[in-house]
Amino acid sequence: MSPETGGEDVRLDRWLWAARFYRTRSLAARAVDGGKVQVNGDRARRSKVLRVGDELRVRRGPYEFHLTVIELSKRRGPAPQAARLYRESEASRHARATLAGQLKYGRAPVFEGKGRPTKRDRRLLERLESESGN
Repeated sequence: MSPETGGEDVRLDRWLWAARFYRTRSLAARAVDGGKVQVNGDRARRSKVLRVGDELRVRRGPYEFHLTVIELSKRRGPAPQAARLYRESEASRHARATLAGQLKYGRAPVFEGKGRPTKRDRRLLERLESESGN
């Protein structure tokens, strides 16, 4: 175990916070409770004790991370230190990069004409109604 843990066990929600996957521990706990985190292929609880070598699957939005725990830490440090706590698989990195490209160059949302008419649309409608009435 690392010196930061002091020989103690590290909970899953605390490790996710220390590894900077979530900004707060409560967000990490909510993600674990919502089934967005799996440990060794099984759905985990927030109190799950992590061990070095555990395989994690973390879903954040449309992205999915496949990680191996390298180090344990209870303390949240700078980003370079947090990146040393885990190793992400190459397949996971490639899949995230591919998805990011698809989302970036995907189809832009198009207004379908639903909703309240604009002032111009309302005037055109009134003109059409008055012409058809005569």
